[in-house]
Amino acid sequence: MALQSKQIFVNLPVKDLNKSIDFFTAIGYEFNPQFTDQNAACLVISENIFAMLLVEEFFQTFTKKELTDATRSTEVIVALSADSREQVDEIVSKALAAGATPSKDPIDHGFMYSWSFQDLDGHLWEFLYMDQATSQE
Repeated sequence: MALQSKQIFVNLPVKDLNKSIDFFTAIGYEFNPQFTDQNAACLVISENIFAMLLVEEFFQTFTKKELTDATRSTEVIVALSADSREQVDEIVSKALAAGATPSKDPIDHGFMYSWSFQDLDGHLWEFLYMDQATSQE
């Protein structure tokens, strides 16, 4: 049997934890207070998907590598599914209203629709909707 993990924890360095919490709260996300303190906040994306927002100095304790400035270079794009095209637009619009920077214009492939933004620290987030019925034609 192939290896299968049950949960994912994406760790992202942030400059100002409180601003990041306010930003993701404005989009509609919640945080798990059990794993949130002055150094880290556990962003609950879904039942099994979490993003640990770690203050840069704390994040640095987990790696010997230099931290990347996500506003100038990209290491990862966090891509998350949405239930509809309308939900993609709603999430990205909320993010932009909360201070996100546009990353790319919406992309419509017919069977798949996506739109992306950069959060307050420059991390790339993409939301997409895939119409399963159309994609199987």
